[in-house]
Amino acid sequence: MSDMRGIDTPVRQRRRRVFKEVANLAYHSTNLKDDMEALPYQIVDYDESIYWESVYRDRAIIRERIRLAMGMSLRPENRNRPGHLTEGVEESNIDEKYYEPPLMQVIPSACNACPVNKYEVTNTCMGCVAHPCSEVCPAGAISMVAGKSFIDQEKCIKCGKCKAVCPYDAITHKERPCAKACGVNAIKSDGRGRAVIDNDVCVSCGQCMVSCPFGAIADKSQIFQLIRAMQTGRTIIAQVAPAFVGQFGPDVTPDKFKTALKELGFADVYETAIGADLGCMAEAEHYVNEVASGKQPFSLTSCCPSWSVMAKSLFPETIDKISNELTPMVATARIIKKEHPEASVVFIGPCASKKLEASRRTIRSDVDFVITFEELTGMFEAKGILLDEIKTMDEMRGATSAGRGYGVAGGVASAIEDCVKKYHPGVEVHIEHAESLAECRKMLLLAKAGKKNGCLIEGMACPGGCVAGAGTNIAISQAARELAKFKASAEKKVPDSDQNI
Repeated sequence: MSDMRGIDTPVRQRRRRVFKEVANLAYHSTNLKDDMEALPYQIVDYDESIYWESVYRDRAIIRERIRLAMGMSLRPENRNRPGHLTEGVEESNIDEKYYEPPLMQVIPSACNACPVNKYEVTNTCMGCVAHPCSEVCPAGAISMVAGKSFIDQEKCIKCGKCKAVCPYDAITHKERPCAKACGVNAIKSDGRGRAVIDNDVCVSCGQCMVSCPFGAIADKSQIFQLIRAMQTGRTIIAQVAPAFVGQFGPDVTPDKFKTALKELGFADVYETAIGADLGCMAEAEHYVNEVASGKQPFSLTSCCPSWSVMAKSLFPETIDKISNELTPMVATARIIKKEHPEASVVFIGPCASKKLEASRRTIRSDVDFVITFEELTGMFEAKGILLDEIKTMDEMRGATSAGRGYGVAGGVASAIEDCVKKYHPGVEVHIEHAESLAECRKMLLLAKAGKKNGCLIEGMACPGGCVAGAGTNIAISQAARELAKFKASAEKKVPDSDQNI
């Protein structure tokens, strides 16, 4: 699967601009409706619309992006009166509002209606005499037309044998990028061939969003409501996921980032890895007492919401195998609220599905807001805060390398393994991890078949782990390197055995 993270594409530039302008509205607007209506005209210059064939289409798409960035839903396209851009904004102009489901949406006017699954002969076909593509086709779908190979789409069974055998690599396989990236087959088509998301199946991992080259898929943001809450004078404390390192520039150290967040208006900043430390200790005890003892065949981690939602939905027999421990986000939020009972908590992370997790009724009292690194960038830009120039005034400390390691694939399982080895040195640990929902499904099938007995299984929806989340700013390989350095800088390798909330 191709990945565009770390590339400053026009799609990314537009997303960033919208987040910045929505943050600007929250910070500075005195006439919200008028200022919202003016935004598409500010963002899309009449003489310089380069992304679409029409400035009017470009602005139509931007309007829907603005609505999603304000936490609102798209306007229905199938009614006689489309409704104003600002329709429903009064309900969003409050700090208590949470996301209107669904979280992830396809903007119909932006969708390219890409081919779902199609093999085509390109103009690099040499019309060779051997014609192996025709010889291997089991459906008789390939013939010679005007000296070149031609695939009859009515007969083609999409087996790919022609592509594999072509000596000139002249046959291409066209797949819808969003559907290819979706590990739960939640991407369907509407009557016009445009992508739609089956919300009963979607687990909000956001991989479709970062894979669409047209920027036609977006999730909802809470930056407007967060800024409104900050303006009321409430105490708002940020907790940041370990994958934040490197996301805001190569010279922005963890300590400098903490100072920048305080300059933005947060009362304090905690590492979410502190909650991860608590989790890996508890999960280590669970593994020793339940799995290693043979009482339970295997156990599944729970810190990735998309993975655990998928497991519960597609493999209901695994529900009792999924860890009941608090996720790092919730555990950290409870630590914060125990120490600061009047504070509101915002989770800042790489992940779209944490928005889904925080929307659960049982978690709403713990986590008040969830924003991504990408959305936070818009807040910094709207405030004119240049992170590189900030004088470091704080220290980011408190978590162990085990907790910080949760940000990369395999990190959760290895943290638990390290805890078991330290506190139960005689216990042998068998760990497995799967990254991407497609691989997670395979892993759960093997576990269901009894092939993973005795194992602690970690699942991550995003290929690469949290550093590959849909709300990240930089290339996955770069993020993984930065996280490894941050993990190595921790004062302790694993948490103390007596840590608790």
